[in-house]
Amino acid sequence: MTSVRPNLLVPPEVLSVKGLTDYIQALLEEDDQLVQVWVEGEVSSASVQRSGIFFTLQDPRDHASIQCVTWHSYSDKLVVQPQPGEQVLVLGRIRLYPQRGQYQLMVWQVLPAGEGLRSLQYRQLRDRLTLEGLFDPFRKRALPRYPQTIGVVTSHQGAAWGDIQRTLKARHPGLRVLLSPTRVQGVQAPEAIVTAIERLIADGRAEVLILSRGGWSHRRSGLL
Repeated sequence: MTSVRPNLLVPPEVLSVKGLTDYIQALLEEDDQLVQVWVEGEVSSASVQRSGIFFTLQDPRDHASIQCVTWHSYSDKLVVQPQPGEQVLVLGRIRLYPQRGQYQLMVWQVLPAGEGLRSLQYRQLRDRLTLEGLFDPFRKRALPRYPQTIGVVTSHQGAAWGDIQRTLKARHPGLRVLLSPTRVQGVQAPEAIVTAIERLIADGRAEVLILSRGGWSHRRSGLL
């Protein structure tokens, strides 16, 4: 019994291995999303060599991983060093190596992720405000021991406003409370909060200001 070989039509243009690799390299390295990309993951392995730090970033839940490198010229600028088992946020770009036919994430910066990232952001904000002199003791005003009128800047629909009213009514009945309503979430919140504070300042009756977001039960409210 003789086998029948199918008639295959050879396309007029056939890419070489280099041609295909060059095409893939152009797609990866010139893509706007991959020229500068933030990636979060867990460091599964890390090796420090003379040329730089080589490490693997993985997503254990989805069984995906990517090889990363931080060259020696950038290693001293990293906020944290990649350590196995640590959750990190890295900034870099995709590079393809034609000789191996593999791509790699060239990393410029490594930040702690999760709670570590929030802690870092808090420290950076505090350092910036300190440089601006906002924590200078000479700029602080002494709070009145027994204020008669308190201004509150918060959302009139939020849990914080209800908690503040109940707490002040129970502990200091007869205290005058002035609400300056504002949105406390979203990109427009900072400007709205400033306007609400300025409204109380212009009114002139409030001796103490409470700026609050969320409810006491969620520990998200703040007193100023």
